[in-house]
Amino acid sequence: MGNSYTQHYNELLESLEKKSLRRKLKVSESASAPLMTIDGRSMLTFCSNDYLGLANHPQIADAIATGAQRYGSGSGASHMISGHNQAHDELEKALAQTQSSFIPNIKALFFGTGYMANMAAITALSSISDGSNAMGSMSIFSEELNHASLIDGIRLASKQNHAKIHIYPHQNMDALRKMLAEDSNPFKLIVTDGVFSMDGDIAHVNQLLELAEEFNTLLMIDDAHGFGVLGDGGLGILNMFGVSASDTRASRIIYMGTLGKAAGLSGAFVAGDAGLIEWVMQKGRAYIYTTASPPLIAQGLLKSLELMRDPHHRLNLEKNIAHWHTHLKLKKWHLMPSQTAIQPIVIGSNADALKVAQHLDQRNIWVPAIRPPTVPEGTARLRVTLSATHTADQIDQLIQALHEIEDAF
Repeated sequence: MGNSYTQHYNELLESLEKKSLRRKLKVSESASAPLMTIDGRSMLTFCSNDYLGLANHPQIADAIATGAQRYGSGSGASHMISGHNQAHDELEKALAQTQSSFIPNIKALFFGTGYMANMAAITALSSISDGSNAMGSMSIFSEELNHASLIDGIRLASKQNHAKIHIYPHQNMDALRKMLAEDSNPFKLIVTDGVFSMDGDIAHVNQLLELAEEFNTLLMIDDAHGFGVLGDGGLGILNMFGVSASDTRASRIIYMGTLGKAAGLSGAFVAGDAGLIEWVMQKGRAYIYTTASPPLIAQGLLKSLELMRDPHHRLNLEKNIAHWHTHLKLKKWHLMPSQTAIQPIVIGSNADALKVAQHLDQRNIWVPAIRPPTVPEGTARLRVTLSATHTADQIDQLIQALHEIEDAF
């Protein structure tokens, strides 16, 4: 019986291989940077979400070392038992401060990963009863291109809390309005990415907030690819759209920011009205039933928040994005209209996207080929990501290689 299982899964793996859908790991042997040692080769990389180049910053490494000396290696328990350290507490206050101009009465909660943060927030917010009375269920309105962690959180909310799921077409506010108007449920939650991770475009935050107010809805925004990059001082998408804590609508916002991308380390946070976040802490199983992140990570993130305020990093990133758009001239493939660090090039078929990525690999350039189910069928692409630490010469090297490969394709 055991051998039949082995055969079954091997056949499934072979099927993925034939469809050009099997993913393979590369082994990094150096710190995150534009030039890395990968599987023993020196490679120019355009695949990291380390947008500001902080993942290898010496001051963050020093802060982590200080945290290890002060608090040890691990937290020892969950936050709700004995694992909530002083460093965690200081970090949560600092994270809340980053969004305090945009959300009134704010509180923040720190998680080990963005996946956990989204799972906890969505399942907790969709739990609309304390167990002593029947309150029905929540209706959740999910953006078509939301990240997998949001999708899985919504699916779990449906299973666990009987939430009703509505999926609205990408960036289609008219369709969302119609769905909201046709749903009579008094408990509603709109869930969206801020920057869409495979397209690089940005959610219509002001329109979403207007709909949330009109239909008495909570609005959850996953700003994983915007926190540290968008807005003045990298404060994120709420700042970019001019959201103000003095606007009563802002109390409807639940904001998730990732700390493993522009912040250069790991973890995430959920921020919002103190009552909402307290409920997430009380009911979010992904927060309650897991060991807290090591305090040394929180200590490092406190330093990261300081470094993120330096405009130098964002100015370099903006300059690199502008350089890319000025000099890349594609004839067959399609560069998606993104002004963020995420610069996808749609190739088409899975096989062709893999082939282009392999041609780049032969030139010691690492750009990943993204295929279904991460993106829709027929839109396999190269997901180019730019960093503040790329040089113009390095970007030109990628551009020249793409031009030459496209001409020969």
